[in-house]
Amino acid sequence: MTSQGVSVRAEARGAHCRDLSRGPRMGNSALRAHVETAQKTGVFQLKDRGLTEFPSELQKLTSNLRTIDLSNNKIESLPPMIIGKFTLLKSLSLNNNKLTILPEELCNLKKLEMLSLNNNHLRELPSTFGQLAALKTLSLSGNQLRALPPQLCSLRHLDVVDLSKNQIRSIPDIVGELQVIELNLNQNQISQISVKISCCPRLKVLRLEENCLELSMLPQSILSDSQICLLAVEGNLFEIKKLRELEGYDKYMERFTATKKKFA
Repeated sequence: MTSQGVSVRAEARGAHCRDLSRGPRMGNSALRAHVETAQKTGVFQLKDRGLTEFPSELQKLTSNLRTIDLSNNKIESLPPMIIGKFTLLKSLSLNNNKLTILPEELCNLKKLEMLSLNNNHLRELPSTFGQLAALKTLSLSGNQLRALPPQLCSLRHLDVVDLSKNQIRSIPDIVGELQVIELNLNQNQISQISVKISCCPRLKVLRLEENCLELSMLPQSILSDSQICLLAVEGNLFEIKKLRELEGYDKYMERFTATKKKFA
């Protein structure tokens, strides 16, 4: 082979390696550029890069960052020694990763308002999860939760919780202590609901589509004695027209119509 042929192949191989550094295996210089930008903006976003680890370089920015988005990667765990030190962090998104467990240190994020962990492999939340006192929005759709996490009842500012596409089978009495405005339990395996759900002081939107509910298992007090003004129950083991025949349905419709007019 001629020296020119070797040179061309070497150049092609070099170009290929440079392309890889711009792809999922991100080069150090590209990562450094993202870190430098985040230092100025307070926002670190690195999606679709095939990352298998939480970037250790972020420990330099624990007192800078307000937003971290590492969605659509392959991250399996969060580093306990780093994750709890982001004192200003308000938004953390790790959708579509491979997380199986969350470290207790995550619950040190006292200013965190939005946590999005859709499509991971989580089976439970840390026991200290109730310490995330500022949390307003929590998304855990597409995980492996088998029960409503009781820790959520300690979060007084929680407005929206998405627990759709999990493996939850029942809603226990503790649900009455939830402070949420919207609770999404679509596409679970729910067949039983505690009557205490009617006691939720702020619950306006309850989504229970595509579960395993018989009409007799739906507490009538949801219709007659709750704050709920949008009840979504399509795709269960009863026809929607049967719901309209239940006692209290007219009271529910009054709330539904009043809310609709308000936002019209």
